[in-house]
Amino acid sequence: MSIDLTEETITAEVQKTFDGAADDRMREIFVKLVQHLHDFTREVRLTGEEWFTAVDFLERIGRISSPTRQEFVLLSDILGLSVLVDQLNHGSGSATDSTLLGPFYVEGRPRAENGADISGGVPGMPLFFSGTVVDAGGRPVAGADVDTWHSDSEGFYDVQQADKLHGEPAMRAWLKTDRDGRFSFRSIVPRYYPVPTDGPCGEILRAARRSPMRPEHIHFWFHAPGHEPLVTMLFRRGDPYLEQDAVFGVKRSLVTSFVPHEAGETAPDGTEMDEPFQTVEWTFTLDPARR
Repeated sequence: MSIDLTEETITAEVQKTFDGAADDRMREIFVKLVQHLHDFTREVRLTGEEWFTAVDFLERIGRISSPTRQEFVLLSDILGLSVLVDQLNHGSGSATDSTLLGPFYVEGRPRAENGADISGGVPGMPLFFSGTVVDAGGRPVAGADVDTWHSDSEGFYDVQQADKLHGEPAMRAWLKTDRDGRFSFRSIVPRYYPVPTDGPCGEILRAARRSPMRPEHIHFWFHAPGHEPLVTMLFRRGDPYLEQDAVFGVKRSLVTSFVPHEAGETAPDGTEMDEPFQTVEWTFTLDPARR
C-alpha cells in the first residue's frame, strides 16, 4: 500500500484494496461506491466540520431506528433512492406498477381470513376492500400471500401508537387469495399524513423547506410461487398531496376511487350499514418469476 497519498491518488489506492474480494459483485459495488463518494467529496470540497456533521447524522439515524421505526428506510425514501431502486428492478412488464415499501412494514403481522375486520378496533369510517390477483394472462392466482397495512383516520400507523394500542397490531394483516384469486377485508379509511419528522430525516426536510406529507394510501405486498413479488400501494383519487409526496411514490396507474356510500346501504359483505362507509375494488397483476 502506498504512503503519502494525495487528493489525486487516494481513490485508486482505496479501490485496489477490493481486488481480492471473494465476491465479484461486492467488488464492483464497492469500487464504484468509492469512486463516486470520493468524486462527490472533491466536487463539493467537503470540509472537516461537514464530515463530522454527516457522521453524527448517520449515528443518530442508527440510534433512533428500531424494528418498528426504520429511519434508514425513511432516509432512502426522502432522497428518492427507494423509488430509483424500484424503477431499476421493476420498471417494465405487464404487472401492476410497483412502488416503495415504506418504513412501516413490520414482521409479525396477524393472519386474517378473507372478509375479516383488520382494524383492530381503531375508530374510523368503515372501509371495505375487495381485491383480485391475476397473472400476466389474466388468470386468477390462487393461494397468493397478501400483506396489507395502512394508517388510521388521523394518519398514524399502529407502531406509532403502541402504548395506546397496548402493543397490539391494527390495520395490518396477512391474507391469502381464494381459488378465484380474490381476497377481501374490512378496516377503516386511512388519511394522508406527514412522514416522521422528529428524527434526523425531519431535519433534512425542514432545512430544504420540503413538505413532509404523504397522500392517503393502502400498502400491499404480494408473494406467489412462480411469480415475481409485488410491492405496491393504492392512492385515493383527489387527495391534496398526490403531487407532492415526500417520498416520490405516487404513480398515476395506482390512483383509484375510494367510493363513498351513505348510511343504510349494504356493504360488500352483506352488512346493512348504519353509518357512512367507503369501498375500494382493485385487480393486481403479477409478472412471472424471472428465470
